Amino acid sequence: MLGLSLRNPLLTLEQIGASPSEIRGLPKDLEVDMRTYGCHLIEAAGIVLRVPQVVMASAQILFQRFYYLASFQDFSLRSTVLGALFLACKVEENPQSIRNIINVVDILVKRDRGYPEIVTDGYDTEYYERKNEMVIAELQILRRLGFNVQVELPYGLLVNYLRSLELTEHPRVPQLAWNYLNDLLRTPTYLCFQPETIACGVIYLAAYECDVPLPDSPPWWSIFDANGEDVIHVARATIALYLRRPKRVVPLDRDELEMYVAGTLAEYIVTERNERWENARAEMENVESDTPNDTLTASAYLTTTTTIKIAIKFQLKFQLQIILRLKAEERF
Repeated sequence: MLGLSLRNPLLTLEQIGASPSEIRGLPKDLEVDMRTYGCHLIEAAGIVLRVPQVVMASAQILFQRFYYLASFQDFSLRSTVLGALFLACKVEENPQSIRNIINVVDILVKRDRGYPEIVTDGYDTEYYERKNEMVIAELQILRRLGFNVQVELPYGLLVNYLRSLELTEHPRVPQLAWNYLNDLLRTPTYLCFQPETIACGVIYLAAYECDVPLPDSPPWWSIFDANGEDVIHVARATIALYLRRPKRVVPLDRDELEMYVAGTLAEYIVTERNERWENARAEMENVESDTPNDTLTASAYLTTTTTIKIAIKFQLKFQLQIILRLKAEERF
């Protein structure tokens, strides 16, 4: 008989050794870059959407779990990011509208690639394609994970452990350990160790960085049901994360993955960037020529028009602030 558990499901040795993407021939370095970038998109989108940290953390863990049960060759990175964030918002009872999530992630991708930051109006083909991808990705995540979306996070344990070690008033250790917890979400660490071990690992590294001695007789981590070797593994995984320079341009779907393998992805992005800027400039000229009031500036017209919302860097300085403004006005 199968039993239910509220503990986080961990990877098996076989899964750690070779993910489905690696088995299908995806280079290990590329997979790491794609995982890291996907988590970056989730975290950045969560910040813009102003969702709690628990939502962003849960979405990143669901994203990481999914790609140990499925491959990047079969499921695109962008759609899985959308689906994981959408699902985590539901699980953590902080629902967000589909349009908000799609537009925020879309703007973030465009910013990383140097595209003009055009907010979709919710009626074009691209928006509906993203919407369908998000819904399908959410169902695929649920199916692959067997509807087990339980995520136990170590943040509460970290606070309790710091209090037990009398480190809550230290000027650096608590914040440093908290930052390590957030950054480790971009690695498979949360899929390899339980929260107690992860909390102990970041405390160990933060105390080491700040030259703070910790009890060693008996070892302090044993009080928190953690294994010393595992604690050191978590600390090393944190250090390894900072030694690797993250990439901001990776394949977002299967077509781009094929271009990457063929060595034509960079050329495609440059061509696409140039075409989008030409179209954006032409659209801006149309907006300025169609402005109904001579005293109404182009930027004001853009923020009051529901169908055309363009933020062009060399003329307007909205960037991501336009999303927050439109969201506050409940118009996107």
